[in-house]
Amino acid sequence: MYRLASFLAVLVLTLLPWVPASAAEIAFAGLPPEARETLALIRLGGPYPYRQDGTVFGNRERLLPPKERGYYREYTVKTPGAKDRGARRIVAGGEPRAPHEFYYTDDHYRSFSRIKE
Repeated sequence: MYRLASFLAVLVLTLLPWVPASAAEIAFAGLPPEARETLALIRLGGPYPYRQDGTVFGNRERLLPPKERGYYREYTVKTPGAKDRGARRIVAGGEPRAPHEFYYTDDHYRSFSRIKE
């Protein structure tokens, strides 16, 4: 019995990093206005204010569901008063020209919330 409990504990701990961020959600209306603007730009296909916008997001943190490289793209969400790009981003998943899922982070990839529309 002890071995089974130990095995299950190790299994659960092993799988924890793969729990998708979709467990946390944020409504479109709950996004800051700058994030709603960025989402509108993504849907229009740009133009984007930062040259890094639209580049591949590697998901190295493994907080989003695992997908093939190139599935996720990142976009800057302006932070009022910031002198650089700030920590806020939207990560879009799917075809680069027609993404179908979106995640928001305001802490530079330490956590994500799936955007509900």
